[in-house]
Amino acid sequence: MADARRVISVIVINEASVLSRVTDLFSGRGYNIESLTVAPVPDSKYSRLTIVTSGSVRVSEQIVKQLHKLIPVLKVYEHADLVEKEMALVKFPSSESPSDISALASAYNGGIVNVGEETIIVMIADEPKRVSNFLNLVKRYHPKEIVRSGSVALER
Repeated sequence: MADARRVISVIVINEASVLSRVTDLFSGRGYNIESLTVAPVPDSKYSRLTIVTSGSVRVSEQIVKQLHKLIPVLKVYEHADLVEKEMALVKFPSSESPSDISALASAYNGGIVNVGEETIIVMIADEPKRVSNFLNLVKRYHPKEIVRSGSVALER
């Protein structure tokens, strides 16, 4: 069976070495992490890890089972029905057209967030495939630097 893209959320106790233990679990099985974001759960002692990876169903099931066995892990979700977003910041030379760049960014839930003497910085937030599409489209405006955040997701 072909490898499939997977989004897994893990709720963990926010303590030292938890992230290392989770990433060791993936690397120990030769399972690549494409994106990893971590943020505290507001008003709690927990954090949410959102892991994007790809692999066979069998390996994915093994990873989820092993995640459940890690002591600081409280809950593991393998998303089927989710809202998934990713952010990107892109720096353009100020010689490019701000109105063209702004119009394109607005089509991807974004806009200009900073204008300096030499650069224009745009932020977008959209589904990962749409972020990739935006980054392909803006190549004509000669981006100087691109930063992608990685996915965050919530089950519906």
